[in-house]
Amino acid sequence: MSTPLSVGFLGLGAMGAPMALTLARAGFPVRGFDVSPRAREHVGEAVALLPDPREAAAGADVVVVMVATGAQLHDVLFGERGIAGSLGPDTVLLVMATVGPQAVESCAQGLEARGVRRIVDAPVSGGTARAATGELLVMVGGAEEDVAVVRPLLDAMAANAPLVGPRVGDGQRFKVVNQLLCGVHIAVAGEALALADSMGLDPAQCLEVLSTGAATSFMFEDRGPRMLQGDQAEVRSALDIFVKDMGLVTDAARAVEQPVPLASAAEQLYVRGRREGHGRHDDSSVFDILRSR
Repeated sequence: MSTPLSVGFLGLGAMGAPMALTLARAGFPVRGFDVSPRAREHVGEAVALLPDPREAAAGADVVVVMVATGAQLHDVLFGERGIAGSLGPDTVLLVMATVGPQAVESCAQGLEARGVRRIVDAPVSGGTARAATGELLVMVGGAEEDVAVVRPLLDAMAANAPLVGPRVGDGQRFKVVNQLLCGVHIAVAGEALALADSMGLDPAQCLEVLSTGAATSFMFEDRGPRMLQGDQAEVRSALDIFVKDMGLVTDAARAVEQPVPLASAAEQLYVRGRREGHGRHDDSSVFDILRSR
């Protein structure tokens, strides 16, 4: 039996922590780092937490990065405690964050200038519950030989992890399309239930009835109950995430001169929500934003 790949996991937040735990449960030795002092609460003793990201990355077969933004990815790699110098020639960098094609391509170029060429671009979709059960969708871009190295990790974390393109950045492009659909679906679910409320209908009954017909969607069924919970809704996906992600969608569309009017309208709704103080609320708060008088 072959020795399992050693993993350095950088970014143990709402998504990163359950992903790292899934890898640890699958038998991979995981060393982790996160800027938050509460990371230990998220991963317990299953992940060996280290005080410096370079220590977590040094000597690992695969280094997974799961941060929130392109700026954070750049800082993880090239900042004051950047790990670029800790990546060996055989180390595979597995970028699983949603940062957009431009950010991941720019970082890949910076790493290649330092002799680091084994990079796999693999953003995820599915939320924290699926991250905990190893049932994510992972959209994978990169050279086949590099993807083959990280395939055991992808299989542990994902129900589906197709290779969607040979270039670093292809995974991000796929994720941009995914987020366009998700962001618009959440916005239109909130809009529909707000319209029902304004017409004097029972939004809960609308959710129950319409979830059985052609108008339903995963986001309508998943976010709808939390929309009806209002301020009591558990924060599973902060609205700020979709401010960022819809910005990635419109930036990518602008780069190829593709009109995305529905995505642009949804982006403005999320921006409005953050401006009104909903940024750290669950993204289902679009319902409250739309029905506010």
